[in-house]
Amino acid sequence: MNAPTQVPTSRVRRTADVDLADPSFWQLPRPERLSAFALLRELDAPALFTPRTGPHAPFHALVRHADVKAASRQPHLFASAPGVTTPEPARWAKAVFGNSMVNMDGAEHAGLRRTISRAFTPRLLAATEENIRDIARRLVDEMIADGPGDFMPSAPSRMPFEVICDLMGIPGHHRAEIAAQIDQASEYVGVRRRGRARLRVPGRGLRSLGRMQMVMAKLARERRRRPADDVISALVRADVDGQALSSRQLGAFFSLLLVAGVETTRNAIAHGLLLLTAHPEQRALLESDFDRYADGAVDEIVRHSTPIIQFRRTVAAEATLGGRTFVPGEKVMLLYASANRDASVFTDPDAFDITRTPNPHLGYGGGGPHHCLGAHLARLEMKALFHELLTRLGNVRAVGEPVLVDSNFDNRVRSLPFTFDNCHPNGPV
Repeated sequence: MNAPTQVPTSRVRRTADVDLADPSFWQLPRPERLSAFALLRELDAPALFTPRTGPHAPFHALVRHADVKAASRQPHLFASAPGVTTPEPARWAKAVFGNSMVNMDGAEHAGLRRTISRAFTPRLLAATEENIRDIARRLVDEMIADGPGDFMPSAPSRMPFEVICDLMGIPGHHRAEIAAQIDQASEYVGVRRRGRARLRVPGRGLRSLGRMQMVMAKLARERRRRPADDVISALVRADVDGQALSSRQLGAFFSLLLVAGVETTRNAIAHGLLLLTAHPEQRALLESDFDRYADGAVDEIVRHSTPIIQFRRTVAAEATLGGRTFVPGEKVMLLYASANRDASVFTDPDAFDITRTPNPHLGYGGGGPHHCLGAHLARLEMKALFHELLTRLGNVRAVGEPVLVDSNFDNRVRSLPFTFDNCHPNGPV
């Protein structure tokens, strides 16, 4: 294991200094927020936070690995409905755009997830795995041609987007429009630094989601007439409990897959380059035997960076967890970013160690019915891209400081300058 990582001294020295409901907390440097989470994990029970302004409800913060995992696996006690983000999606928005699968519980969620899972057939996934390798090679070809610059618009963003578009069967002439709508839908994720400090979370870009769903509805109609070997065709022919999927159900799933699938993997790839740059001994180990260490490297990148910081749950029935009894209607925040640094589970949790084993991180959720449907796909994408980057771009690395988005929802990288010393167009020499 590499030497312990020294976390900078934090201005957050006591639990009284921590207020997760204050937007200014999410503007603190990330090491200070992680120090605050460590303080909260030492409490006897989950702390309660009350927003000072706005209509948002008070919430308890679940910060320990065991508590986040337990709540995730007991949806009958800690429900995803009416919504896992803040603010919760409005009823009219659900009626117009459809309810996202992440906001469902019970039979409704299980039926839709089962139908979607069946659309990802073994044959389709096998073809996708080869396609992922082809996309990774092509994107690195383009990086070699373009030279160093901003890492984010290239491989990190395009890799998951192109993989999902190919898997779903989205024609090339629709992709530029859909990519623009994804950017606009996620534009306000974070906290504004200027003007009134307001938390910005997914759901603000409803107009963009609406435009994207119009494209998807058109594609669904085309696939009903002329099916192809893709996910759209499989879903428009599928049914949930004997009923065909509605346009709203299809649109809500497409939006979730495109926005969530692109953003989370994009950010994990960016943080992966930052971590391998900051820890050259870990990079050297990975390069020494990529096939041996790649899976561990991907899991450790996801644990260390935790692309999704938190989701909310609503208490559905009286429950005792972490030393506190919750009553129906109360809100809890599942802090994955804290759970993944829990010293009771991870030895030297602030260290970046690609040989860490076991590594029961909660970067894809805490298990249970809402465990990330795209986790396997994200792992394949990261492994394929890092293999190409490390074998074909000599000493590829981040340079300068990344521009991060202050957010209480995701660990987003807006821009990241990078460079490399030389390249091997056809692979290592």
